[in-house]
Amino acid sequence: MPVVRLGLTGGIGSGKSTVARLLADAGAAVVDADAIARELTAPGGQAMPLVTATFGPDFVTPDGALDREKMRVLAYADPTARKRLESIIHPLVGLETQSQATIATNQGRACIVFDIPLLVESPHWRQKVDHVLVVDCTPEVQISRVMARSHLKRDDIEKIISSQARRERRLGAADTVIFNVNLSLEELADEVRQISHRFGLSSKQPAAYRK
Repeated sequence: MPVVRLGLTGGIGSGKSTVARLLADAGAAVVDADAIARELTAPGGQAMPLVTATFGPDFVTPDGALDREKMRVLAYADPTARKRLESIIHPLVGLETQSQATIATNQGRACIVFDIPLLVESPHWRQKVDHVLVVDCTPEVQISRVMARSHLKRDDIEKIISSQARRERRLGAADTVIFNVNLSLEELADEVRQISHRFGLSSKQPAAYRK
């Protein structure tokens, strides 16, 4: 049976990472683009020499990682900065996602979940996956969740949301939607369980999420 390539996306604070974890519990291999990008820009990361050459040493922390706060401020002030950073990181992320997907396929995994925050914005990713799962919630819920977990200011969170695909655009690209508002963890796990069989995964709910 051919492997199912599932694209998973959602805005900041939507609960996408939790859904990815639940899919992993059901047997999926998860390829996390954000985690790969963080590794590439960590101390000694593969992207750091070119990041340093492009933006200068002021954007590198003393231990050799990307200074994310300075880069975030620059990206808001200079719209080209984000594109320059993405031109460095995205090709490297693409290579690593392909490598991880090949390993998962060779292991006989039934489903590979590509956790891609910018899946809808990308001109390439939609053609690379068989099915798109969007984790959706209202902007106000996004803001309240992110404020609670990261203590960012409301204005900063709104800027992040505005830099991502519009909610309507994500929903328009979806094959399946999980509306993650007012759901407990157990209820969210049940939502994932109900759709997991579509992707060749176990529909048995892990004990940790049973009521």
